[in-house]
Amino acid sequence: MSEQQTYRQITKATSLFGGVQVFQIIILIIRSKIIAILLGPYGIGILGLLSSTTSLISGFTNLGLGTSAVKDLSVAHKTEDDNRISTVSLVFRRLVWVTGLVGASITLILSPWLSQFTFGNNDYTSAFMWLSITVLFNQITVGELGILQGLRRLKFLAKANLYGSSIGLIITIPLYYKLGLNAIVPSIIIFSLVSLTVSLIFSRKVFLKPIYVSLKRTLEEGRNMATMGTIISISVVLALASSYVLRVYIGRFGSIADVGLFSAGIAIVTTYVGMIFNAMGADFLPRLSAVSSDDKICFQTINQQAEIAILFLAPILSVFFIFINYVIILFYSNQFLPISSLMLWAALGMFFRVIIWIMGFLYLAKGRSKIYFWNEFASIVYTLLLNGLGYYLGGLTGIGISIFCAGLISMLQSLVISRIKFSFMFDLPFIRIFLIHFSLATIAFMISKAVPSPYSYIFGVVLIAFSILFSYIELDKRIGIGDLFIKRNNKQTHK
Repeated sequence: MSEQQTYRQITKATSLFGGVQVFQIIILIIRSKIIAILLGPYGIGILGLLSSTTSLISGFTNLGLGTSAVKDLSVAHKTEDDNRISTVSLVFRRLVWVTGLVGASITLILSPWLSQFTFGNNDYTSAFMWLSITVLFNQITVGELGILQGLRRLKFLAKANLYGSSIGLIITIPLYYKLGLNAIVPSIIIFSLVSLTVSLIFSRKVFLKPIYVSLKRTLEEGRNMATMGTIISISVVLALASSYVLRVYIGRFGSIADVGLFSAGIAIVTTYVGMIFNAMGADFLPRLSAVSSDDKICFQTINQQAEIAILFLAPILSVFFIFINYVIILFYSNQFLPISSLMLWAALGMFFRVIIWIMGFLYLAKGRSKIYFWNEFASIVYTLLLNGLGYYLGGLTGIGISIFCAGLISMLQSLVISRIKFSFMFDLPFIRIFLIHFSLATIAFMISKAVPSPYSYIFGVVLIAFSILFSYIELDKRIGIGDLFIKRNNKQTHK
């Protein structure tokens, strides 16, 4: 495959999931907007605490199968051996059910303690009891979507995500309107059930050869998934625990409203901007795993993916910096404007997250789960400490600054580890693209912070135009955007 074809493959996969992610962002904007209006920061604070608690338990019990199994499935898919593919898929599904049931049971049994620790009272015991079923639903959903991802059924994966989000929105929004705060738990359950149902519909479209796998074989195959997955799971649990502890800390020493504001700000920056990472990751991990044994191709793949990631992400972040207040009002309401400074600092740190994200895939594709774990562990520990210190010294803005600083440290840490352990360095083309776009973003950040309106918008629009133009020129060099338009026009002419 030529270099241009490789870039086009990356862009095609990104565009496929990017389109879905854009639609999901629209769905989340509508959902967040309505919930913000109906529930306010206090309601979003409750929603954030409930969700982070169940996510923590899921992360603790799911053994990281959603990542480790995708690697095994992609390797099996490359062999084109139907027996091997069906065996790995069946073992994966069995493990998903077991871990999901364990997670649901733990949530149910510990519900009184979870309520007491999270909220300081027992008022939410029944809420956690009901939410235990979502731990099972979500784990099965991860399994079905993991099969689609590992076997490169990317269109089915995109449709499953798209339809699940759409249907979930249509069903749950009326509940929030009618029941208010009392709709939080039913809506979480319904959303997870809808996602499960849709994922099952699409995963069943994939042909898997009927095959018998004994319990002994299941344990043998599952051990490989679980070994790597457990280490990944521990790092995920630590990250979720860090997020959970920080929210509890803010709730205890600040207020539930501050928890809601923090959750809203982080959701916009990490969830919505992070959707670009999700769009690319759906194709990147299976593709990188398939070439992980060849360092030259592996490192070339990483550099190509990193270039495309920055070229797509940077213009979006530039718009984000300049129009931050409008973004907040669009997603939530005027009540949430105090999070603007937090979001600006956190968004600037997203440039570092591109490199951290890429390096994480390198460790996983190489099967070096211990390196992945210790890198994540160190990052989680100092990020939590810095966030706690940031909130103590500067409130929500202090957390934004601490997120930026922690991201910088974590990026440098990942680069050093990758150089020492794998002799990996980014190529000069990526470094040039990164530095130019980061410089433009930093200027946009300063304009947003220091220049009054309407001048900030005038200068900002010019800067956004530069960012978009630079990305277009660099993308055209790699994928031939002009040629693609010409070919498409010719096809339409001949029809």
